[in-house]
Amino acid sequence: MNEPKRELLGSSNWYTRLHEMPSLQLNPPSELGCPIPANTPHAISVTLPTWKDNVDYEEGCERVLSRMSSGYPRFFIHNYIKKLMAHCEQKFAKVTETCLLFPSRKVAQRCRDYLKQYYTSNQMSSSFGNSVNVSRLAEFTVLAPTVEHRDRSLPGAVTLYVVMFPKDAFPIAQSFWQHTGEGISSRLAEYVLRLLETKKHEEQIHKELINQRSPFRKHYSNSRIPTAVTLQNCSDSSSNSITALNSRCDENGDLIENANFEENSYVEERYGRNLSIGFADKAKIVLKRRIAGVLGVEDVVEDLEDIALKNIENQSERDVFGVSEDDVYLYPCGMSSIFHAHRCLLASFTANKSVCFGFPYVDTLKILQKFGPGCHFFGHGSSTDIDALEDLLHSGEKILGLFCEFPSNPLCKSPDLKRLRTLADRYDFLIVVDETIGNFVNVKVLEWADMIVTSLTKIFSGDSNVMGGGLILNPQRRHYKKLKETLKLEYEDLFWAEDVIFLERNSRTFRERIAKINANAESLCDFLCKSPKVKKIYYPKLITSEIYSQYMRTKGSYGGLFSVTFHNDLASQQFFDALPIAKGPSLGTNFTLACPYTILAHYMELDWAAKFGIEKGLIRVSVGLEDKEKLLATFQTGLDAIKI
Repeated sequence: MNEPKRELLGSSNWYTRLHEMPSLQLNPPSELGCPIPANTPHAISVTLPTWKDNVDYEEGCERVLSRMSSGYPRFFIHNYIKKLMAHCEQKFAKVTETCLLFPSRKVAQRCRDYLKQYYTSNQMSSSFGNSVNVSRLAEFTVLAPTVEHRDRSLPGAVTLYVVMFPKDAFPIAQSFWQHTGEGISSRLAEYVLRLLETKKHEEQIHKELINQRSPFRKHYSNSRIPTAVTLQNCSDSSSNSITALNSRCDENGDLIENANFEENSYVEERYGRNLSIGFADKAKIVLKRRIAGVLGVEDVVEDLEDIALKNIENQSERDVFGVSEDDVYLYPCGMSSIFHAHRCLLASFTANKSVCFGFPYVDTLKILQKFGPGCHFFGHGSSTDIDALEDLLHSGEKILGLFCEFPSNPLCKSPDLKRLRTLADRYDFLIVVDETIGNFVNVKVLEWADMIVTSLTKIFSGDSNVMGGGLILNPQRRHYKKLKETLKLEYEDLFWAEDVIFLERNSRTFRERIAKINANAESLCDFLCKSPKVKKIYYPKLITSEIYSQYMRTKGSYGGLFSVTFHNDLASQQFFDALPIAKGPSLGTNFTLACPYTILAHYMELDWAAKFGIEKGLIRVSVGLEDKEKLLATFQTGLDAIKI
């Protein structure tokens, strides 16, 4: 009996829908500091259109920083979050302090521990006396509106954890925010600001009513709803909780009318672009099933609740028996999933050093170096590096786990997972694979790993307007039970409900999008390879292809990411400046996006990065859904600009 073609969305098979999928138009934002995508309140990229703009950003030039209305959320604190931070500083902080906001007490305490470990200052004794603490903690609960002011967009109260520290410690605290991805979501901040404004409005109405009823008893008009606030290591506790008007904020963090928010919410929900926030728990179930590869046939008109509640009988597409939604853990961003994979290993086994194998995205290495006993770095990710790792293990060195990317970002190298698995089984360490660049539509790597981590922010979402991360356990590995026990004790679901709703919506078409992006990227790399102006293309088809092909699915391809170098830095700059596409940080977007990767990721360590093949002039390109011929013409424009 022939197996029916697998339908992924709607009533027609996904190959047909891929063919019918409209191409994006090449009309990217070009103004310095503009959000990417344009006019997107929670955009996760920002326009840095020229090489000099990127250099000046890294050097902290006011010309660039003053114009940035957006940025990648782990590096750029969103305007909504800044506004909420300012509110909390005013309520809780001393004049010498600033703060950061976190979604749970455990996260806040980790930030405090990090500050205690890495912050040193001559001002410490004068700011904190003889205390061993370099920070203070406030628990701040913002209550829900009363019944008459509540609507479907405001489900309930929110508790935030405010970590306060000396102002000169802010760079240290921000590095925790960056490395771990554990800061609050910009949508959460926006929601809390609405609550605060709603409560302000309620109190004003309450005062007016009392004044109207008894003009001679005005002293009663000062009554307020009590605040839920707990302060730790904090001398003053004169704070009040507030609840709130359904307002939104503009790009500058200023409040705008409630009617606009209600209208936008209605449009999103009525026309299927989004769902009410009340569907978040069901959306999480659907996301976990989608990531586990067990969801089966998806239909765009099928009710989300029906999908979440139906019995799942499909074997996972991940080619590992027994994988289910119960093996998937959701996190607020991809780096958070890596951070918690590392924490899970540390909590489960003897805390030995880990191995970072291959040149990874910058914060993966920072996590392994800064949190725990440290790591061994094998930055080339080559067979020679595996030989060196084997020698290290044979000498008696014990390691906790090995972290790698498949393929790597930005050089698109693929590690020999089979050989690494042999070493892991022989010397009893775990393997954690980041599949963000490859993704499970193109490659099958879970079989060789104990854990998979992935950034759902990227191609899984595609719309560049929400963050998310995932961790998947391999139920066939020997340490599976121990990892499950640890996660049962340690896991916190901190994925903000509105972000969940957006991610679920965005990811419904991820297969179709990946297929088209695969084709566009391969055509573009084939095109660029023919130009004598190009020095080298880093793309899985061209780099360690003999390894990548062993893990590529029958209907998979090489993904949408590649990097390109030219014969000198000036040629790189000329090409980049002339390229008429979106230019900024991030990858895996539905639109083509480029950045001078080494400048943005390793500007303060260019010589070190060069030792591992990461050239200063390297440009990373994430290919999108645009028409293929228009893309080729666009990149020809960049090539034509090279005049040397």
